[in-house]
Amino acid sequence: MRLLLLVSFLFLVIFSIPGTTNAQVCTGSLGAPVVNETFGTGKTFGEIGAPLATGITNLKYNATSCGGEDGEYSLLSSMGTSCKGGTWKYIGHDHTGDKNGYMMIINATDEPSEFFTYRVKGNLLCANTTYQFAAWILNILRDLPQTQGYSEPNITFSIEKPDGTVLKSFNTGNIKADDLSIPSWKQYGTFFTSPNDGSDVIVKMTNNSRGGLGNDLALDDITFSPCGPLIQTGFAVIGNTADKNNCINDDLNYTLVAQQQGYPDPGCQWQKKILGDTVWTDIPGATTTSYHVVIPTAQVGLYQYRIGVLSSTNAGSEKCRIYSDPLNINVYPLPTYPLSSTTTTCIGSPLILRADGGDSYLWTGPNNFTSGESSPTVTTNADHSYEGDYTLRIIKNGCPFFATTIVKVYDAVTAEPLSDVAICEGGSVQFNVVSTNATNFKWFPSTGLDHDDIPNPTASPGVTTTYKVEISNDACPGYIKSATSTVTVYKNPVADAGKTFSMNEGETAKLKGKASGDNIITYWTPADYLDDPTSLTPATSATANITYTLHVESTVGCGISTSSVFVRVYKKLGIVNTFTPNSDGINDTWNIKNIDDYPNAQIDIYDRSGQRVFHSISYGKPWDGTNKGSKAVAGTYYYIIDFKEGDLKKKSGWVLLVR
Repeated sequence: MRLLLLVSFLFLVIFSIPGTTNAQVCTGSLGAPVVNETFGTGKTFGEIGAPLATGITNLKYNATSCGGEDGEYSLLSSMGTSCKGGTWKYIGHDHTGDKNGYMMIINATDEPSEFFTYRVKGNLLCANTTYQFAAWILNILRDLPQTQGYSEPNITFSIEKPDGTVLKSFNTGNIKADDLSIPSWKQYGTFFTSPNDGSDVIVKMTNNSRGGLGNDLALDDITFSPCGPLIQTGFAVIGNTADKNNCINDDLNYTLVAQQQGYPDPGCQWQKKILGDTVWTDIPGATTTSYHVVIPTAQVGLYQYRIGVLSSTNAGSEKCRIYSDPLNINVYPLPTYPLSSTTTTCIGSPLILRADGGDSYLWTGPNNFTSGESSPTVTTNADHSYEGDYTLRIIKNGCPFFATTIVKVYDAVTAEPLSDVAICEGGSVQFNVVSTNATNFKWFPSTGLDHDDIPNPTASPGVTTTYKVEISNDACPGYIKSATSTVTVYKNPVADAGKTFSMNEGETAKLKGKASGDNIITYWTPADYLDDPTSLTPATSATANITYTLHVESTVGCGISTSSVFVRVYKKLGIVNTFTPNSDGINDTWNIKNIDDYPNAQIDIYDRSGQRVFHSISYGKPWDGTNKGSKAVAGTYYYIIDFKEGDLKKKSGWVLLVR
């Protein structure tokens, strides 16, 4: 009994300094919280929480994202940078780091007041048991020049029975402002002994400072937890609490041990929380101070174990248990590293092997090479003797990974020059780069190429273009050879003989030919009546209709182009002015020389009174001096010839009929 009294005194004495402003927290072992007020969690970031239940606070609820005014509160998961003109802190999440978790944002009343009341049912507590009461508080005012002299929160916690009997009180002192980028939450707490009679316990929080300017705070995570003697644990040996690391499919085999001093004849119960469990569960039959963990072919995850201890005076009341810190067994997956199947370098360049992500490394390779570095330099002057397989062993969390990379040392790139070439418009040429040790080709520009990344692309440029190819290999990316070739594109010959035109017999006219293309000669056929058949615009003195063809010929093998033009030569008419239709076989008809050169001509003959006596188209049958089958009287007649061609004017005159 003396030992029990001594140990109890040692872990309680820390809490027995009334009026202290330091946080008073349990230095023994805590039980599961019987009260854990977190103010809840929203579904999305920035969501505003619902008001607290009636009777918890005398402050007015305000659903605003920047907290309320004096005498108001909000439940928020975060606050922005501009709240209260930027004088309040930016808070990105609640004190636990949950971005959706709520905290109580308080803008204090003008006068000191009791702002928070929480009643704990007596049936949740163990009688005559030491409990830790704790809450996390943050002064949300920024320490700025304009906030100097503002009020600082000063909170008194009072833990009472319903009849007003004070079980314990505690004062935080003034909670200072700061301007740290990360909010400096602080836990304030005290301990108390629960009533023997099982009555309820009421927690009251009073803000002793005035509001108006300052005295603004955030409150989070209020807990009541039983506090008992320190429980010590370990793997096989007390104090050996370091996490145990294993690899997937390992067989777990550990003995867990525990001890405590303070509870005589305590009840023990080991618990586990493994592979994603969210709550602790009792292990059936594990009720001694040791437990043997046996798990064959363990899967990846965290395996946690702890022991709960219950005083014999509270036997059967599991809510009065205190718990050890958990012992952790980690099971890790085998590490993987995407080691390249090949590692390349260039003759004379450094050879560097690369890996990361492990706790330790071991490289082995040709020439008895070994290294414990993650990315060792094998040599600064590589040659072919360094080629071969290099094996890597990475260990992460005690789990090994093996991989191999094949080192290839490349010789430097060589390439022969390219020649300039010429092609005809619309043609193509295929390059062929003669090189050694080359793996990469890049052509500039890519216009007109079927590929720009091979050694032998086909080029079909529309205009003369100079192409450049850069040649390298994967091992020597900084060593590039280049070659150029100018592809001259000759324009194809194009002939245009011009439009059809007409001329009068006995005159001259110029042909209007045009030619284009590179390296060409021009000439006309036939050369008849032309003063210079090689000129694009020769003069013609043709005496009859004729068609000329212009030839434009490439002298560099790009073909020949032809174009033709028709020249209409108007023949002069030979018109006699007298004929004698007397059937003597001489001048019996009115003949017109060359009239057959105008096949569409219309000939009309009129007597002196204006009556038409003859009409003919094309004049296939000359006028024989008759009118409607009867002989026309001798005399003077008048004719009109309408050529019906181009812009030729009508021709008129007289003819004398003699009998």
